[in-house]
Amino acid sequence: MLKTSIFLFAMLVVMNCYCQQVPQLFEPGFISNGGVFGLAISPDGNTALWVRSNGKRDTLVILQSSKMNGSWTKPVIASFSTTDAQWKDIDPIFSPDGKTVLFQSTRPVPDRPNRTGFDIWAVGKTATGWTAPYHLGNVINTDASESYASVTRKGDIYFMKENPTKAGNSDIYVSRKVNGVYQEPENIGLPVNTEKFRESNPFISPDEDYILYFSSDSTGYGEVDIYISFRKNDKWSSPKNLGAKINSALAEFCPFYHEKEKRLYFSRQKKGEGRMYEDLYFIDFDLKKYND
Repeated sequence: MLKTSIFLFAMLVVMNCYCQQVPQLFEPGFISNGGVFGLAISPDGNTALWVRSNGKRDTLVILQSSKMNGSWTKPVIASFSTTDAQWKDIDPIFSPDGKTVLFQSTRPVPDRPNRTGFDIWAVGKTATGWTAPYHLGNVINTDASESYASVTRKGDIYFMKENPTKAGNSDIYVSRKVNGVYQEPENIGLPVNTEKFRESNPFISPDEDYILYFSSDSTGYGEVDIYISFRKNDKWSSPKNLGAKINSALAEFCPFYHEKEKRLYFSRQKKGEGRMYEDLYFIDFDLKKYND
């Protein structure tokens, strides 16, 4: 009897360890329902934001849930997002201190009535909700689309920008914040950006010592895979594919690492007939494993 109990306990430990190494759906059926992507969780772990796509991306709305007594509340439309699909809102990401959320929107831009692409906006988080959203200006934003913006502790913003030359379709850029003013965006260059492939969805660490992003590199496992690069002596290291446990034959995108939880969150997309199936995943993640 004792041997049987020990065996069963050992099997449970092994199964638990195995599950920790396989990406898990985030709140299956309740939040991950086949039509969502771009999850962000506040540094304290109590607020979640993500994008409702309904699988077709004709309507893109930011939803919100709060953690109460260990459970996530019923999702609602975030107060700073569109309620009637007048425009599209995507890619919410919290600042390292949790006081600001960056997101992108096609809503009307002050002094740019003809702009139709995505621009970077921000909203402040308060004890009672959200401030009014504000546009980050026309130095960091242009008539090309900018998306998936994340911010360092110093205030520098990394984001995806469409290439005017269409080489690789998109690259990752950074706009430095100097004396409170965003500077002309700079292409972060090789080895992260390439001429041949598409690079996008950059999540920059609070201290700018690593970056997670996706690439369409044809040596990967699927349509787009998630990669990581570390910043050493002001240079980015050769990017590493996160491997087959995370990347698949499908498309993985929208990565972010939650430092408190030690988890990698990301989205996964499967193309179906007439729509896409998109869901949110997480996995325990050891940064040191990739930094050698």
